[in-house]
Amino acid sequence: MSLFSGLDSVTIVSYFLRLGQLLSTCVPFSLVAVEDTLREGIGNWCFFVWCFCFSASLLILLTELCIFRSRLPHYWDGFLHAYAFYFTFICLSASIIFGITYIQYLPQGPAQNHAITATAFSAMASVFYALEVAWVCAQPGNIYCFVSTFQGVIRRLEHVVACVIFGFITNIDLYRHQPALICCVVVYSICFVLGAVNFFINGCDCDNDRRLSIPYPGFLVGQTVLSILLYTTAAVLWPLYQFDENFGGQPLRSNDMTCSSDLSPTLCVWDQRLAVAILTAMNLLAYVADSAYMALVFVG
Repeated sequence: MSLFSGLDSVTIVSYFLRLGQLLSTCVPFSLVAVEDTLREGIGNWCFFVWCFCFSASLLILLTELCIFRSRLPHYWDGFLHAYAFYFTFICLSASIIFGITYIQYLPQGPAQNHAITATAFSAMASVFYALEVAWVCAQPGNIYCFVSTFQGVIRRLEHVVACVIFGFITNIDLYRHQPALICCVVVYSICFVLGAVNFFINGCDCDNDRRLSIPYPGFLVGQTVLSILLYTTAAVLWPLYQFDENFGGQPLRSNDMTCSSDLSPTLCVWDQRLAVAILTAMNLLAYVADSAYMALVFVG
């Protein structure tokens, strides 16, 4: 009897995609786990990303193996579309950040080979997740893959940028010396949690607010306005305490000793500070655009 007897083509393809995701996320975190050179700062964030993606994919595979797809909740395809969409960008971000942080600085040898292999498999993982997005959308009658609304695109951008910010702030040397900078980290965490809550109670659908199980637009407006206020605070405090000498900052990259090419193979601290400042401004603009769009909809 065939291994796949009794399974439809949709289920079989889903299993193959899931196995590809498991393999391509397992290899990177396994290589990083055995190479101490790669376990610092951003490397730890990438390690967490690959572990999280592997665990989520394994949990989904076990769920589908134990429960027939026909018995899964009606929003299961929406969940698969959302999770694969975000994991595509998260794994792609990890590939880019990990690659430019380690590969070019490591001397030829096992450590560099591990970094190259981990980067390649992480990129493969993003491809497998992207294929799942396309596969879910290819199913007839799928209501989760219509053309995204402007607000849906903005919300996805907010989530992705927040994930990348967390990648940089895994280096606690960026902020542990200043309480104001620790407040910025708290801001990023609060806004991310609020966005995640909105995402899941909205049925994993960023484009259809009618799925909200609580009064709309109260929660969404409150979340967006609060996020604007919090991100405005972070957008002021982070650059001020990172780049202004009067507040203990370092305005010039050339004066940062960690930026010396002779030091450890990683993006220097000054670069990471600048990246967080830019990403903070990007997310603030995204929340402002989200708020402005909601205002136009309400007025209209």
